[in-house]
Amino acid sequence: MASTTQPNFDHAMMGIALRMAERGLGTTAPNPSVGAVIADETTGEVISRAVTAPGGRPHAEPLAIDAAGARAKGKTMYVTLEPCSHHGKTPPCSSAVIKAGLGRVVVALTDPDPRVAGRGLNQLRSAGIEVTKGIRADEAHWLTRGHIVRVTERRPFVQLKMALGPEGNVPRGKAGQPVFVTGPLARARGHLMRAMADAILIGHGTLRDDDPDLTCRLPGLAQRSPIRIVLASQLKKVAQSRLVATAREVPVHVVTAGSADPVEVGNLERAGVVVHRVRTVVGNKIWLPSLLERLAEIGITRLLVEGGPSLWRSFAHHGLFDEVVLFRARQSPDAAADAQQLSAELAAAELNREAGLCSLRLLERRDLGSDDMLVFRKPMHPTLATP
Repeated sequence: MASTTQPNFDHAMMGIALRMAERGLGTTAPNPSVGAVIADETTGEVISRAVTAPGGRPHAEPLAIDAAGARAKGKTMYVTLEPCSHHGKTPPCSSAVIKAGLGRVVVALTDPDPRVAGRGLNQLRSAGIEVTKGIRADEAHWLTRGHIVRVTERRPFVQLKMALGPEGNVPRGKAGQPVFVTGPLARARGHLMRAMADAILIGHGTLRDDDPDLTCRLPGLAQRSPIRIVLASQLKKVAQSRLVATAREVPVHVVTAGSADPVEVGNLERAGVVVHRVRTVVGNKIWLPSLLERLAEIGITRLLVEGGPSLWRSFAHHGLFDEVVLFRARQSPDAAADAQQLSAELAAAELNREAGLCSLRLLERRDLGSDDMLVFRKPMHPTLATP
């Protein structure tokens, strides 16, 4: 089966599997979005491809096998995460691979879930299937990081989003009237980030100043709006928000202190809001580690934080973030807006200072019309970077 071009072919086929996995981000929680491809190495034909179904089931592997039918026998499967080996709500994917008669399986990452953790690959090897792992592992790690940190750190993947004006500021308009800081391309990218998140988080300041909808407003992707979450120690303002008014259309969760007024909590719950009471610290502030642990418990794997500078700094101070996406306008769509200064050049340095020894790496810089997009990532922990 192997040929002199096999490494290049493996790389290309895993690339297709990674793109399939990317399509499912934000739709498969609490399960990871996994991409799978079945291909014929001798002819170069892609026989089938699949991604984890919305809601997390069926998994990508049996979907790809079903699509390939009898043609799967003796062929190679490329999958972004180790096939599961445990009996859950569906049979193990490793059993489906063995039953289909696949001759070889190429895996990007071993699953750190203790129910799997290499057992799936061992089952395949025991059945006589050739196994190769580690192909494009770094890319797969970042696509799967929500699952990885939920399993290993009991929290979701946290992405901090910042939209800054041309002077590196955070413009503020009148209360309840948000200012468009960036142009249409950057705003569209921001909505795509919402579609790829399981949940979006703001603090009480953003709720008070903007009264946002927090939905995905890209054509055809409205149904992929994430769960909308508000941190609020005072619940009266939340009850009057547009979020609560639309809570039965797109889910809304409110995270508050254990001492919250039970009458106000009841009013929110009757409006369709899910209320979480978590640990607080001095000043009745939500303890972020407790918040993230609660979100992981309810199946959130990817969290987009869209709050203001004080919320970003809180996450940075605790080191509880994985990626920072900065949108910076090169020309001001609303130059008259009052500005709260926060320089784009200093933003990453400030986050680094707050996060202590954790350094950020500039991964990407992209031109989005009248705006720049910069993506920073924290380095992977050595134990999590191993394929």
